[in-house]
Amino acid sequence: MMELAKENIILDIPVLLSVLGGIAVLLVLILRFKIQAFIALLIASITVGILAGISPMAIITTIKMGMADTLGFVALVIGLGAIFGSVLEYSGGAEALARFMLKKFGEKQASWALMITGFLVAIPVFFDVAFIILVPIIYSLQRSTKKSLLLYAIPLLAGLAITHSFIPPTPGPIAVSDILGADLGWVILFGFIVGVPTAVVCGPIFAKYIAQKIHVDAPETTTETIKNHDYPAIGLILAIIGIPIFLIVCNTIINSPLVSNDLISEDVKEWIGLIGNPIVALIIANLIAWYVLGIRRKVTKKKLLDITSASMGPTGIIILLTGAGGVFKQMLVATETGKMLAVYFAEMGIPIIIFGFFIAVLVRILQGSATVAMITAAGITAPLVMAQVDITAIDKALLVIAIASGASIMSHVNDSGFWLVSKYLGITEKQTFQSWTVMTTILALTSFILVTILSIIL
Repeated sequence: MMELAKENIILDIPVLLSVLGGIAVLLVLILRFKIQAFIALLIASITVGILAGISPMAIITTIKMGMADTLGFVALVIGLGAIFGSVLEYSGGAEALARFMLKKFGEKQASWALMITGFLVAIPVFFDVAFIILVPIIYSLQRSTKKSLLLYAIPLLAGLAITHSFIPPTPGPIAVSDILGADLGWVILFGFIVGVPTAVVCGPIFAKYIAQKIHVDAPETTTETIKNHDYPAIGLILAIIGIPIFLIVCNTIINSPLVSNDLISEDVKEWIGLIGNPIVALIIANLIAWYVLGIRRKVTKKKLLDITSASMGPTGIIILLTGAGGVFKQMLVATETGKMLAVYFAEMGIPIIIFGFFIAVLVRILQGSATVAMITAAGITAPLVMAQVDITAIDKALLVIAIASGASIMSHVNDSGFWLVSKYLGITEKQTFQSWTVMTTILALTSFILVTILSIIL
């Protein structure tokens, strides 16, 4: 378990109130005035600085520092991840993976196949894009089996949601890992360790229950299903998706204390550190995908340029939002609020992992966006991490997953995902609450329980 430094620090109430005031401003701007979260985070950061008595020029310096320190790594990884996902999406790789899993598992085990498919596809492809790509398959299954559409939709959504929140290179865990200084290799490992059993509980198991309570037929659609499409080979798709993950995890393990210099020399470790760095690993994966899924399949270079350029649009706001979260974190560091809170929670006996989870839950329920909740919670928690004594890479990785768990909870009407699911499944708001909202809550609680157990054991 993580331990906090024991110091005789008196809580500075005005400074704590300044932080609470900044958080209040953030929520009011997003919820009441519908201000873009990027601007709202910057305004909230400035508010904290002013209320805490930081000089005007120091506030500007802190903003620059927070933005620069955060985006140096995150912008590169998010951008590369978006390009990688766009090539995979265009090639038909997502559909190929889904159809392969359904064929292998059979119709009776289709819910398990869809869960695994969602889990794998959402690693390189954004949640909403992956869901829209795969939704025709669950329509087709429902029409052939006449069972509730929820039996197939919930497992798919569970797999997509878990990977989207837990496993890099999706933006949320990358941003949180960077803000907290967590190693992406450990985050990926624990993302899988926690994510797989969580997906089983809130996917096939919950789907079987809710499908018996709510029968939903596939909505009428004019979308044409591609027949006899020349899909990429499934082994190729799995290999391409696995390349960056394999390289990053190998780098983490080989450069950890688990592998001594007697087994692998320091020079070799440095080269592995280069190749296994998330930036280089994604560059390698992009080049392979560009050639194997593009050029070799007779896709023109201009078309490849167009689809990869188009993928940059949606990532812009995510990158800016992540940078603004870094600014908020830096402002809290400047006020030394984190150090005070760290000692306070140590004396109260509240572990930082519970604190991070709770903050993410609060922001998620109030304003809806899982990404905003993750980044805000990471920004508030990061100063506490800096005040830790003997905090390990494993501790930080588990904290990332705990925050991701909290940010996944209780998707409802202020979350765009709620309406995406409602629209594509053709269900009422009440049915969406009973299925999707309950599923995300089970997801969050199950994963947090697992993270807590791991933190006690490790």
